[in-house]
Amino acid sequence: MSAVSISVPKSLYEAARSRGIDVESKIIDVLASEAKLDPREEAEIRLEAAERYVDEAEEYITRGDSIQACEKLYKAAEECIKALAKLADIPEYRKAAEEGRWWTHLLGRAAHRLSRQLKEPKIADAWSRAYDLHVWGFHEGKYTVEEAKDTLPSIRWLLSYVKSRLHP
Repeated sequence: MSAVSISVPKSLYEAARSRGIDVESKIIDVLASEAKLDPREEAEIRLEAAERYVDEAEEYITRGDSIQACEKLYKAAEECIKALAKLADIPEYRKAAEEGRWWTHLLGRAAHRLSRQLKEPKIADAWSRAYDLHVWGFHEGKYTVEEAKDTLPSIRWLLSYVKSRLHP
């Protein structure tokens, strides 16, 4: 994945993070909206971000950094759910767009709705596993790299599934 770096004043970045704002995700949301991307274009961008997160997670696993590995796997799943939600134009996507933010409960509801709608239970399963890593691996710091490794195949599957929906 290719990426560019932008400069944001450190104090703004820290203020946003301290208020629970995921800066990178917010930038994607705002720029995608302002650029009036079609659903496939936005999904491609989110897929690209998800692939980068999985690559980063694998690097953190190799280094033994379970906290960052868990968070990167969660972020990959989050971007995959957002991509599928945009493609399917489900109510949770519209609510997130209206509120200017994806709340965790909207992501969870989106994963379950997508599983039902697309008749693919692995979507909700992958989301649940990623959220488990987010809580117990990242926030609580209770998981080791083994739990991240155990979840990696589910996140890789979700990534492949999104790719297959974009490139049938």
